[in-house]
Amino acid sequence: MSARGLFAGASLALAAAVTVAAPPAVQLLPEDWYPESVAIGPDGAFYVGSWRQGAVARLKPAKSAGAPKAEVLVKPGANGLANGQGVLVDATHAALWVCSGSSGFTTVPQTPSALKRYDLATGAPRASYAMPDDGYCNDLAQDAHGNLYVTDSYHPRVLKLVPGAKALTVWKEDEALAGAGPYKGLNGIAIDGQRVYVSLVAAAPYLLRIGLGADGRAGDVVRIEAPRVLKNVDAIRAWKPGRLVLFESNAFGDGPCGGQITVARTGSDTLGLQTVVTGLNDPSSGAVLGDRVYFIESKYGLLTKRKDTDGPVPTGVPFGIQSRALPH
Repeated sequence: MSARGLFAGASLALAAAVTVAAPPAVQLLPEDWYPESVAIGPDGAFYVGSWRQGAVARLKPAKSAGAPKAEVLVKPGANGLANGQGVLVDATHAALWVCSGSSGFTTVPQTPSALKRYDLATGAPRASYAMPDDGYCNDLAQDAHGNLYVTDSYHPRVLKLVPGAKALTVWKEDEALAGAGPYKGLNGIAIDGQRVYVSLVAAAPYLLRIGLGADGRAGDVVRIEAPRVLKNVDAIRAWKPGRLVLFESNAFGDGPCGGQITVARTGSDTLGLQTVVTGLNDPSSGAVLGDRVYFIESKYGLLTKRKDTDGPVPTGVPFGIQSRALPH
């Protein structure tokens, strides 16, 4: 499931740090895109990864009336990109970071999960970092020093990539980060000051918080209880100090439209929740700009829940970026 001026990549939290014109309420993505993650650059451009096409689209701010047109920035399968997962904009280093998954259902060849780097301006491949121990790169965030933190969906751990390093290393591994089900590891991630928040792949009535020391070391894992079961928090975005935006995709729930977007207050060891929008079809990610949330509906069920008797995957399926105001 960002770029907050470079502070929290795939978990976009550029928030009020930049001044750009508000994008249109609805922006169209390429057909059959099946988006998984959204990030925003400091110029207000959206970057949207495709879980099916193994690519990244960019929507630059419109220079005239009307919505901007999406362009395919990272070509399908470039640099071995398969399932496009978390996306992060690092404008300081002219880098676009993308987690590449290995779940199948793509129109490009499958490759081992890895963290990919591309040129932010051109989409040209720059580097690829393998996941240790056959891990699964799901989402990522960035701290003020440029370090990347990557969630692993196969293991209860967060990995780290230091600027200039040639490989990912384990930042925090703990059984307290383990969940139930086939994906026992982590999903979304966001950084709020000296705290790293992560979510399990599985639905759970809590988030997990890890202290981020001034020296960059990981602190203890703390469970932050919620008043209800969170419906598969696919992405987390830091909005304001003490407030997160949760993208509950309901990926493993019943029905196609059980997803929702929720604001969470984190001032104590119990989350305060406020619903923003419900009835969404797999809202796996989004981005926060000012006091608005921009989000996608991934519609994964059209791929993952198909039976052999259903025929071919439908074509021409529309996708877009929608927007809602966040509560004060």
